[in-house]
Amino acid sequence: MKCKGLNRRTFLRNVGLATVAHVVGCTKVIPELAALTSSSINANTESNIGRNKLPKWKGFNIPDYFQPDPWYAGTPTAEEYFRWVADWGFDFIRMPVAYPTYLNITPKQKYITADDVYKIDENKVSQIEKTIYLAQKYNLHVSLNLHRAPGYCVSNGYNEPYNLWKEKNAQDAFCYHWAFWAKRFKNVSTSKISFDLVNEPCYRENVNDTMSKTTAVPGATYHTVAKAATDVIRKVNPKFYVIAEGNLGNAAPELADLNIGQSCRGYYPYEISHYKAPWVYPDPAYQPTPLWPGNIGGKYYSRAVMEEYYKPWIDLVKKGVGVHCGECGCWKQTPHDVFLAWFGDVLDILTTNGIGFALWELKGDFGILNSNRSDVQYEDWYGHKLDRKLLKLLQSK
Repeated sequence: MKCKGLNRRTFLRNVGLATVAHVVGCTKVIPELAALTSSSINANTESNIGRNKLPKWKGFNIPDYFQPDPWYAGTPTAEEYFRWVADWGFDFIRMPVAYPTYLNITPKQKYITADDVYKIDENKVSQIEKTIYLAQKYNLHVSLNLHRAPGYCVSNGYNEPYNLWKEKNAQDAFCYHWAFWAKRFKNVSTSKISFDLVNEPCYRENVNDTMSKTTAVPGATYHTVAKAATDVIRKVNPKFYVIAEGNLGNAAPELADLNIGQSCRGYYPYEISHYKAPWVYPDPAYQPTPLWPGNIGGKYYSRAVMEEYYKPWIDLVKKGVGVHCGECGCWKQTPHDVFLAWFGDVLDILTTNGIGFALWELKGDFGILNSNRSDVQYEDWYGHKLDRKLLKLLQSK
């Protein structure tokens, strides 16, 4: 989701302000629904039969492996965090991964070659696998996401050798990695693992120029790439959940016939969710004070406006396409009372329509632990600073 020093202004502006097209859904039922065995997930699913074909998972992102930046380097999330998540009543972890973090390449290597893409390092894979199994130990469903995939990432950090949306060799590599992960977890229950194909897809002519203009991936292209990856995953297990993310942040009707889920975001409007975030607002002159509801930067935002924004996603649910909100939350600089008022509406719109969510993140500037906010009275939690008000809000939905 976020990358220190990385400019995602164009993508977030498009996500926040794009006009969303009318969505044509699909009436097929995802076959994995019958395979769920976890009691917590069954409970969520039962209330959504006939509506959302993805379980109403609720939880957090764990970004241990999502960027090469030393800012995110450190020890992987310890077991106790997953125990707390389960004890608090949540059942879901989204794990965004940058594929070079498990390649056998030189540390801090920025230029990836086409040969490098296939150099998977067993020791590094085992560490990621260990983190996944720790979460699953506490009955947390893990959604493995390629935050960086061969030939594409919404942000910088590595120089890709090709473009996922333009070149078949990139698409072949993309499928190779998903086949690898599907085989890695071939004996794991579908109640415990799912596969989120690629984080926040959009189209740039030069995939390595994150400052260039972004547009939606051509629908036929997105369909081709998503279908190819879905096919290799379901060849291993036809009941695996596969999730595709919104196309430039918008619902993707072009994927409706693939019988896969879709992932939205809970960042609208970004003037609230990313207030003063340095990778979005490098220019301090443009930082309108966030209000909820209220006028921000010349536009009035309210629950009604936000309901209209999420309508295409809700329409997908009604038409038989599973939807989950893979990321949501708010950067630490937004006033806490504004954040909670806005976020309460975001979560209410999602959950009353059967859509689960994952906060970005568990610990850190968007999280419920150690968020570094200046206007929160934190509770001590085993040496960490817990935002109890935010936790209660998440638990209430």
